[in-house]
Amino acid sequence: MARSYKSIYSALIANVFIAVTKFVAGSISNSSAMISEGIHSLVDTINELLLLFGIKQSIKPPDDKRPFGYGRELFFWSFIVSILIFGLGGAVSIYQGVVHILHPDPLGNPLWNYIVLSASILFEGTSFIIAAKEFNKVRENLSWWQAIIQSKDPSLFVVLFEDGAAVLGLSVVMICVFLGHQFNNVYLDGIGSFIVGTILVCTSVVLARESHSLLMGEGIKKTTQQRIISIIENDRLAAKLVKVFSIYVSPEEVLLILFIQFKMAINTKELDDAIHRVRGTIQKEFVLIRYVIIQPEFLN
Repeated sequence: MARSYKSIYSALIANVFIAVTKFVAGSISNSSAMISEGIHSLVDTINELLLLFGIKQSIKPPDDKRPFGYGRELFFWSFIVSILIFGLGGAVSIYQGVVHILHPDPLGNPLWNYIVLSASILFEGTSFIIAAKEFNKVRENLSWWQAIIQSKDPSLFVVLFEDGAAVLGLSVVMICVFLGHQFNNVYLDGIGSFIVGTILVCTSVVLARESHSLLMGEGIKKTTQQRIISIIENDRLAAKLVKVFSIYVSPEEVLLILFIQFKMAINTKELDDAIHRVRGTIQKEFVLIRYVIIQPEFLN
C-alpha cells in the first residue's frame, strides 16, 4: 500500500495551504463561495489524515482478535471519508449557498479571490495529476471507470475523486466570482457555493457506494474464478469445483474457500498431495490470494 502514499501526501500538503488562504480571502472579499471552498479544502485535509490513519491501521499484523489481519480498516475509514465529504463538505456548502442566495452580501474586492483561486487550481491540479498517475500505474488495460469500480484500494480512487472534485469546484467558483463582479450580480456567489456543494454530494455518493461495497465484502473477478476452475479440473485427481467463496480481507489479500470434488479411488496421501498441489498452483499464479481453504468432497 506504500504506492498510495505519494498521492495522499501531495493532496494533504496542498489542502492545508489552500484551506487557510481560502478562508482568509473569503473573509476579506465577503465571498460565500470562497468560504465554501475553504470548508471543502478543510474537509479534504481531514480526509487525507483519516486515509493515512486507515492505512496505518490496515497494515497491523494479525493477532488473536483479528486472525486475518486489519486490512479492512482501510475500507471502513474510506467509507467514513465519503460520509464526511457529504456532511461537512457538500451539505454545509449547499447551506451556505442557500443562505447567501436568500440574503446576499455586498460584493467585496475580488482580487484576493482571483489570486487564491488561481493558486488553488495550480496546487489542486498538480495533486490531481499525481493521483491520476499513481492510479494509472495499477489500472492495467481497463478504462478509468472500470478500474475505479474494480479497484480494491480506496486510498487510490478516493484521492483521485477528491482532487477531481476540487478542480471542478474551483473552476465553478472562479467563473461565478468573475461573472458576479462583471454583471454586479450578488446572487452568483451563493449559486457558486450551491454548485460546489452539489459536486461534493455527488462525489460522496459515488465514493460511499464503492467503499460500502468493499466494506460489505467483494470477491474475486469472474475471470479469476474461471481460471481457478481450469486449474482444479486440470488436476489429475480433482473432479470439479463445487462451490467457491472469496473475499478481500485487505486491498492486497484475498481469502479463498473452495469445495472440491475429488475422485473416489484415492488414498489419504494422494488427497493431501492434491490439496497442496492445487493450493500452490493457485497462490503462485494469483499473488493476492493469500489464504486458500479447501474442503474436499468425493464423487459417489
